[in-house]
Amino acid sequence: MIKEGDLVLLSVPGGQTYLVEAGRRSFQTHRESFDLSALLGRPFGTVLTGTKGGKCFALKPTIYDFLMKLKRVTQIIYPKDVGYILLRLDVGPGKTVLECGTGSGSLLLALAFAVGKEGRVITYEKEPRFQEVAKENLKRFGLEEQVIFKNEATGRFEEREEVDAVFLDLKTPWDLLEAAWWALKPGCPLGVLLPTANQVSQTLKTLEDLPFAHTQVLEIMLRFYKTNPERFRPEDRMIGHTAYLLFTRKVLPEENPPEGGPDAD
Repeated sequence: MIKEGDLVLLSVPGGQTYLVEAGRRSFQTHRESFDLSALLGRPFGTVLTGTKGGKCFALKPTIYDFLMKLKRVTQIIYPKDVGYILLRLDVGPGKTVLECGTGSGSLLLALAFAVGKEGRVITYEKEPRFQEVAKENLKRFGLEEQVIFKNEATGRFEEREEVDAVFLDLKTPWDLLEAAWWALKPGCPLGVLLPTANQVSQTLKTLEDLPFAHTQVLEIMLRFYKTNPERFRPEDRMIGHTAYLLFTRKVLPEENPPEGGPDAD
């Protein structure tokens, strides 16, 4: 049953959705006003009637809804990319994942949700205001306990061969590829988000001199369809290019490891 303070997704005719907190107050859309106290003690899926007779469904939010409704001060990583990233990085309960470039925390929310209470996510971010927004988003969705925040990584990470996956989302990821190698357990995956082609090229060039293998670059397109059974067709707009995704795996060098190891200054 819905309790006071629970997050509820209100779905109104036309496809609009609103993420609200159940409680003794009203919620106003541009057409209708809904008394949210009427939800208390009722199950998710309940139909709620507004003061003008309009209706909406009170749905249980999913992690997808959280990602799309979070507070943002930066560009976010969209769900179409997030889902694939989680699979390629093999993120699951109990895993330890390192992320560099927290931003508003969209990927961070998904990572924290996926590793569960037994796992942890270590996230590096140099901008204090971005960290605060990400912390606020995590707290709102009850995922703050799984996350460790750290400040800017200047050429290295504190972790050494102890994380199950690394993801880089920053302007010059090639500066931290060596650091990522040292942080990863042998054989584990590295993912990089790259908005532009020249960033991809520079990252690939840097990878050539490091012990990584099975490198792939891709992008993901997403197209919705109109759900009218009499006029089923694609939507007029689609989510096209958001970023290139690069994935690779840490391998062990035949001779000398990269510089910047555990004993480096």
